[in-house]
Amino acid sequence: MSEQNEETPRPQQNGPGAEDVARRIGANAGIERRHDGQIDVLKTIGGVRGLIESLLPGLVFLVIFTLWQQLNTALIASVAVALVFTVLRLVRRGTLTQALTGLAGVAICAIFSRVTGEAKDYYVPGFYTNLAYGGALVVSIAVRWPLMGVIFGFIRSENMQWRANKLRARQYAWATWIVVAVFAARLAVQVPLYFADNVPALGAARLAMGVPLYAAGLWVAWMISRPQKEATGGPRPGTVA
Repeated sequence: MSEQNEETPRPQQNGPGAEDVARRIGANAGIERRHDGQIDVLKTIGGVRGLIESLLPGLVFLVIFTLWQQLNTALIASVAVALVFTVLRLVRRGTLTQALTGLAGVAICAIFSRVTGEAKDYYVPGFYTNLAYGGALVVSIAVRWPLMGVIFGFIRSENMQWRANKLRARQYAWATWIVVAVFAARLAVQVPLYFADNVPALGAARLAMGVPLYAAGLWVAWMISRPQKEATGGPRPGTVA
């Protein structure tokens, strides 16, 4: 009896702690779902407004620099556009975090470029961001908590039960690899363009492989991790497609 009493508290102390963190990650991931249970990719990226906010500062920078080769003008215009979006969010009573996130990202890119005097360095922070996110996703797979499983499992009301199902765990691992591939593809395409000093192509690649590619990767990850009920037509209790 004493041995059993010593062993039982361990999973109660360790397991719930990890699951609690996972639930918080899933709840705060910002992934939106439609009424039919499918992922709402457009809403997840902030709708049309969110798409414009993410693309326009970079587009303004690229167009101005490409046409007039004026780095300072391009940087100021890019930051100004991001600032306008920030003010609009605050006026519409958006959260301070949401309002400042986009502005901070553009400002960091502008600082990198201004310090070095090189237009191509506007895109350097994105390399580190992709490397960090991709690395975190790979680690989550290695420790058998694939992040897409944590997020999608929460949305589908599977909680963390999917970890006990080898098929579901494998599906979520593959879903996470899909998103890793998005970050890896960005680096594989954009880093060579950076070292080739091809700013127009680098800027165009950044725009095309930004939110649009991420949204596509998210959708593919969602679809390949669907529960088996969608293939068999039979419902699985406790899960939502």
